[in-house]
Amino acid sequence: MLAARGHAVVLVGRRVAQLDEVRASLTEPTRHLVMPADVADSGLANEAVDRTMEAYGRIDALILAAGTAPRAPIEQTTESILEEAFFTNAFGKAFFITRAWPVFKRQKSGRVVVVSTLGTLDPFPGFFAYAASKAAADSFVRSIRAEGRSIGVKGFAVNPGCVETAMLRRNFPENVIPREKALPPEAIAEVIVSCACGERDGENGKVIPVYSP
Repeated sequence: MLAARGHAVVLVGRRVAQLDEVRASLTEPTRHLVMPADVADSGLANEAVDRTMEAYGRIDALILAAGTAPRAPIEQTTESILEEAFFTNAFGKAFFITRAWPVFKRQKSGRVVVVSTLGTLDPFPGFFAYAASKAAADSFVRSIRAEGRSIGVKGFAVNPGCVETAMLRRNFPENVIPREKALPPEAIAEVIVSCACGERDGENGKVIPVYSP
């Protein structure tokens, strides 16, 4: 959707084959970059921002959609589950935001869109770590609004209900959450793109809920 609007896109993630497949599907594939990285690694996150600047000289929007959803009851929540949830869902986003912030200050512009969840307000049982780590992401956009106001930087949290993804199905089979009760990924993408492209600036600093059918 971003490429269709004329944006150059930098695709960052762990699965190189999937990133390459996405890039190949875009208009003018050579305009876009693939950067293999685990966002939970601060060095790789910083490198992704730096390489983007080397390639394009600016960053108009960060879309921070990487996520993980380990599920365990509170009494079975281990240190490794907490680390997995917080490093990907919270720290990974923070690494990108803090690295890109000086760029945004120089530009006096920029938008940050984090993908969160309705579960920050009403988590499913077993999402003790997941919901809390996403709640941190919600808080990031409030800080972006407060500190970005003077330099033209805006932040948005897009908080969907259940979305039909592989991550959803790892935790909930269709007899628990039927397919018709889950949102298509495209519905979330439309909200994300509208935030990234300046069409929802009135919701700067806010959580934007997207409810399941």
